Amino acid sequence: MNCKKVIHELTAYLDGVLDSEMRADLELHLSRCTDCRVVVDTTRKTIQIFCNSEPVPLPEDVRQRLHTALMDRFRRNAKTI
Repeated sequence: MNCKKVIHELTAYLDGVLDSEMRADLELHLSRCTDCRVVVDTTRKTIQIFCNSEPVPLPEDVRQRLHTALMDRFRRNAKTI
């Protein structure tokens, strides 16, 4: 297991859906790699914070600009298909 593989498997690890062998390999790596432990812990805490927070309503002007940008991108992508 290397750092790149940890990042690739991060979501599955945090969701608890890795098979036992992969989980053991990842946890062994985490026991030796401070950088990956920080990434895993920070991601876990970020998920906890956002799951326990209330949605923030978008101001109408921001909502409209976002809608316009998404529609423009959708139209551009539709032309290339």
